[in-house]
Amino acid sequence: MKTAAFFLLAILCSFSPVADKPVTDKTEALKAFELINSIRQNPASFTGANLSGVNAMPALNWNDTLAKAAEAKALDMARRNYFSHTDPNGLGMNYHINKAGYSLNQAWLTNTSNNYFESIQAGAADGEEAVSMLIIDNGVPTLGHRKHLLGMDQWNASLKDIGIGFVRTAEGSKFKSYTCILIARHR
Repeated sequence: MKTAAFFLLAILCSFSPVADKPVTDKTEALKAFELINSIRQNPASFTGANLSGVNAMPALNWNDTLAKAAEAKALDMARRNYFSHTDPNGLGMNYHINKAGYSLNQAWLTNTSNNYFESIQAGAADGEEAVSMLIIDNGVPTLGHRKHLLGMDQWNASLKDIGIGFVRTAEGSKFKSYTCILIARHR
């Protein structure tokens, strides 16, 4: 009887649904990347907010190091069930980007909680919805995410590289997805 019970338990454990763990979705990350570049090149085409006064900007360059850092951040938020620009250890994205191998100016690393390069979103159905929500920036009076994604000020216009992580969460999580968009530049 014990052997049969153990066998049944082993079978049940081996068929645990994928929904038990957060999963990265690179297809959605790439769709988000394409949408950002499309809107940057033709802001007036965006229908979620009036961007008629926003200047067109060059396309951003996909960077694998930033993408890995963005995926790691989105996965960390999903696994530890938080939503913040700093992780529960108090570390910001400047620290994580540099640690991943994307070299940053040492002055940008003086405070380990600094975040000069990240926009995050939680709960979107897909990468394109996450981008749209960040560009609309509802409830953010400074429109900081919009400025970041579209390069609308001198600092954000100087950022050339992008990496995106889109993660679908486990069933029962606070949010159904987490998106981390990193737009940065070396030194």
